[in-house]
Amino acid sequence: MDTRHRKLLAVLLVLLILWFLPIPEGLTPAAWHTFAIFAATILGFILQPIPIGAMGFIGVTAAALTGTLSVGEAISGYGNSTIWLIICAFLLSRGFIKSGLGRRIAFLIIQKIGRSSLTLGYAITASDFIISPATPSSTARAGGIVFPIIKSLSSALGSEPGETARKFGAYIMQIEYQANAITCAMFMTAMAGNPLSVELAAKATDTQITWSGWAIAAIVPGLISLIVMPYLLYKLFPPEIEEMPLAKQMATDELEKMGAMSAVEKIVSFVFCGALLLWATSEIHHIGATTVGMLAVVVMILTEVLTWDDVLNEKGAWNTMFWMGSLIALASALSKSGFIKYVAEGAGSAIESAGISWTLAFVLLILIYVYSHYGFASVSAHIGAMYAAFLTVAIAVGTSPMLAAIAFAAMSNIMIPLTHYGGGAAPILYGAGYVPQNDWWRLGFIITTVNVAIWLILGGAWWKVIGLW
Repeated sequence: MDTRHRKLLAVLLVLLILWFLPIPEGLTPAAWHTFAIFAATILGFILQPIPIGAMGFIGVTAAALTGTLSVGEAISGYGNSTIWLIICAFLLSRGFIKSGLGRRIAFLIIQKIGRSSLTLGYAITASDFIISPATPSSTARAGGIVFPIIKSLSSALGSEPGETARKFGAYIMQIEYQANAITCAMFMTAMAGNPLSVELAAKATDTQITWSGWAIAAIVPGLISLIVMPYLLYKLFPPEIEEMPLAKQMATDELEKMGAMSAVEKIVSFVFCGALLLWATSEIHHIGATTVGMLAVVVMILTEVLTWDDVLNEKGAWNTMFWMGSLIALASALSKSGFIKYVAEGAGSAIESAGISWTLAFVLLILIYVYSHYGFASVSAHIGAMYAAFLTVAIAVGTSPMLAAIAFAAMSNIMIPLTHYGGGAAPILYGAGYVPQNDWWRLGFIITTVNVAIWLILGGAWWKVIGLW
């Protein structure tokens, strides 16, 4: 039996064991069986014997086949509006990459501030930040736009994997990985798993997070992290090359090759800025975030920035629809069944009996949530497995629902750099071979811990100012 089949067998065994265990007092058979299917599906996401989109579809099929959910309930997640927002954002991201606008933005920033290794670190960080609201695939942002630039720059400076890695390449690969995780935490549309957090918060606790609400809450701690991180890495993991005379010239040469902004780039710029403006002002015009995303895609199709084949070939979007839609359907059923409430009330009572204040309990829950990511190779699997449960427990012990919802959603991204398998960008940046695993883990732990402190302390103060608690 090969590894794939052993993993599939493990998923099936977990399902069967949970299914036939005695049902805890206070739960209905439907609630317990929904949990069994949900837990097995999450295990499948973690082990990945098959792609997670296929695993999610198997999960909802099992729910329908066993009568745990009706067919309508099982496929309800695929019509969820938040999923279609992320699909539209994927397509906007394709426009960014196809038009070359993402590369132009990165080279313009490098040209302006890329005078040294430190300022170049800030240039790459700023590039990732600017394009992040329109690129929900952190892998596409890091791998499709930024990585080719920093790899070319490293090679031009004579920094290759091995003996010359520390000249520059190792430093800039770490910069991008850390920056990518922080920017993922700053916008609802900056990472594919973020809308799942939004939906789980709504389904499990009736807490509604808007695009603008997320952005306002994250902007202050996010910008502080983006300012602190490059300098901290520069001190912890300094490149041997400090001055960077070639970077500005390389950026200038690349921009000259690209020539003036094309009509396609101008259209994508207009669509991007328009979408950001409409997302940020939704409380004024009351146009939903998904409707704005759909409008952006329609404009790009009508102006021929995207062809219909581009839409059909955006595999990341359709894969996301399958795994996220499946998980939302199962999570919604789990919440309606009373299972989440049952677990939250039990854990909340245990914490209250221990005499722990809500603030201490909240911080402890955050720390457990973040550092448990060592056991996950998928952010989405981590969110699916733990977000709703930790959110409901935090609320049960007295944490403000919106504070808890946004904090756990942000931390779902801040935790990514802990390992070399912690996020979608890792296989590309770690796989480049510049940074050994021990350095990757050491730096990941330090930077993640600093970011957690920034978001809980300075971010907590900001959240108090804007009324989240």
